[in-house]
Amino acid sequence: MSNKSLAILGIVAAVMVILAMVLSGVSDGPRRGSTGPAYLIQGLDSGSIGKIVIGSGDDVVTLTRRGKAFTVAEKANYPADMKQINELIQNCADIKTVGSAHTSNPANHKDLEVAEDNAKSVVKFFTPDPNSKLITGVAVGKNIEAGQGAYVRLLPKDSVFVTTESPWIKDQATDYIDQELITVKREDINSVTISPGGEAYTLKAGAGDAVSLENLPPGKKLKNTDAKSVLTALADLRFDDVSKSIGGLAFNEQYACRLNDLTVYTLSIAQKDDKTYAVCKAEFTGQRPKGVKKDESAEELKKKEALLLAFDNAAVFTARHKGWIYEIPDWKAKNLTKKLPDLLEDVEKPKDPNAPEAAAPTPAKEAAIKALQAIAPEPVKAAAPKPVAPDGDKAADPNATKQ
Repeated sequence: MSNKSLAILGIVAAVMVILAMVLSGVSDGPRRGSTGPAYLIQGLDSGSIGKIVIGSGDDVVTLTRRGKAFTVAEKANYPADMKQINELIQNCADIKTVGSAHTSNPANHKDLEVAEDNAKSVVKFFTPDPNSKLITGVAVGKNIEAGQGAYVRLLPKDSVFVTTESPWIKDQATDYIDQELITVKREDINSVTISPGGEAYTLKAGAGDAVSLENLPPGKKLKNTDAKSVLTALADLRFDDVSKSIGGLAFNEQYACRLNDLTVYTLSIAQKDDKTYAVCKAEFTGQRPKGVKKDESAEELKKKEALLLAFDNAAVFTARHKGWIYEIPDWKAKNLTKKLPDLLEDVEKPKDPNAPEAAAPTPAKEAAIKALQAIAPEPVKAAAPKPVAPDGDKAADPNATKQ
């Protein structure tokens, strides 16, 4: 190969390296190859993000990478919902701007509300190394005077652009947490045992929507609607907040839900300052199936598979939620801590068939009675009899003139 050929190959290689660096890095702002909209952030690799900070100052949400996932620092590093993380990154990457920079003067940042301390939304992406260097970020300012866009700045640069639409960034720690705690289907429930204040009772699921109470007191019956709400309290159970430690809690109440697959979800419950807290676990109460026999039917294999799945799910659930204290919404907490007297009402006593009953007047009879009452004259009062003398003679009129 000639020296000329080697030189050409070297130039080509250098160009390829430069091109790769440009494509893999984050640009300083929108590239204006045409007059149409352009993406504000270009070349952001989600795999290179080690930390995301939303907000500014003391009011921030910090999402920190742990392996392939993220945690929420402000919630004691509770696991973040990766769906929400990916949505956040995508929302920032989807921001489009129109036209050239509106301004590049930092003195205008405050007025346009794109300074970090007064922006409507601030998102920063950092590297995963210990020094945590800023990769890029976005400061979303106020909406433009006319149209749907907003002022936006690509951090840490000074240039401010106008977006095609006003970006919306979630800025609460719980926005990045999956708040679904337990979800069970009504048809999978076998029974629930509730121990509010030490007085335990058990509700059993029947066919359809039927609910029954073990050891129903004589003369009492279940309030069906309330009993159904207690039985299905773990259907779509969500939490409002989560903590590692809360002082002064006494977990002296319990709600246990037994499923048909032999899984038991147990919530130990505490109440403090009008709030309800719970720690939870799941346990597979049957025997874990061992091995598969050659002569087993498809139905038997399916049952074994369901039991193995229940065993694994219980172990995963307990490991995930161990050590966490969940704040339960008040309307759900009421069904988890319902006392037995609140579920019962008196049975109506059967009427005595021999007891006389007044016949109810017919509408026609009622109308006739009202008509008579309207036209009947007032009853005439009888005159009081005059007093009679003891000898039988009429008493003298006190007003008569004496002879």
